[in-house]
Amino acid sequence: MLETFAAVKFALDVDDGNAITGWVAPDNQLAVSRVRVTVEGRPVLEVSATEIDPGIRANGWHATGQCRFIINEGNLPGISEIRDLEIHDADTNVLIHRRSSRSDFCEKKLIFINASIKQESSLLESLYPHFESSYFNINKLSEEILSNMLGNPYSKSRLFAGPILIPRYEGEYDFGNVLSALLVEDPFVEMARRMLWLRARTALAEDDAQSWRLGDLIEAVRFAADFDYDDIKSLKRFFRMLPEEAYRLLFNPLTRVLATRLPDDRIFPANSIIAVEVLSRFGIVGHRNHYDAFAATVFDQLGIVAQPPSSPPIPTEILAFAERLRGIKAAVDFLVFDEVISRSVQEAVARNWTG
Repeated sequence: MLETFAAVKFALDVDDGNAITGWVAPDNQLAVSRVRVTVEGRPVLEVSATEIDPGIRANGWHATGQCRFIINEGNLPGISEIRDLEIHDADTNVLIHRRSSRSDFCEKKLIFINASIKQESSLLESLYPHFESSYFNINKLSEEILSNMLGNPYSKSRLFAGPILIPRYEGEYDFGNVLSALLVEDPFVEMARRMLWLRARTALAEDDAQSWRLGDLIEAVRFAADFDYDDIKSLKRFFRMLPEEAYRLLFNPLTRVLATRLPDDRIFPANSIIAVEVLSRFGIVGHRNHYDAFAATVFDQLGIVAQPPSSPPIPTEILAFAERLRGIKAAVDFLVFDEVISRSVQEAVARNWTG
């Protein structure tokens, strides 16, 4: 699945069989947006926006407002007969619209909040075929667009996944109309994964043509490159000298997702209480150590008759690193709130799961 780095805003107006109209406002406000059309999985057409929308310009989403596209018999002959069609933003590959001949899609909305730096691909890939439309990395979408998609009463089959800060959205979006799910990870495994993620992007940070992709984390990546993760003394020094961006990435990330409104909010003991309250409102909460129970519950609640995926293995390197981190007091102090949440969820799942 392609990770999108640009923030794209979009909406579909209508698909009446004979014509499809909508708009896409690219991250580059001077660029003319383009959409790619595929039929039965084959790219057949690329369309540039031709019409100007004054409202898009007035909202500050695009400098000219030239964002509207139309697909009809003029540029796609036989469009009324096509039953399997997808439209993606040409630059980011974000799905704009899907027309499908299938009639057995899951008639529900699922929002899968991902608190890990690594998207849960096994479950998402298994769920993808059962939804008419799927949107990953929803944190890359603007609040206006995500709100429109979540609240659209005419769409009955949509899958949303990604890391978003729940308190920032929960009041605006009606989670009562969607099934919400969260998979909790062992906090030390997640810390190991995040620290190795930083190290793996050292070359990207050094590439002037690509370093922009790291955003605010570029200094954190450069910082991590100077430390030896195999040396305990080096790791202790790592936690003493963390720059702000790295601190926010590593300090109780699950609590951050559940109990803050902005990425740079500080986390206090009161946030742990908020996190538990927010967690109690989720439809499904699972733990990585009981992955099969979580996956089976998601499929059951959605009414999907299929075999859920098995737990993907955690790389040995990550598990070994997580064990080293458990013995470092500074790392333990960084995860005190997440550790309580993780332990509570794991105990609750183990107590209640009988499958």
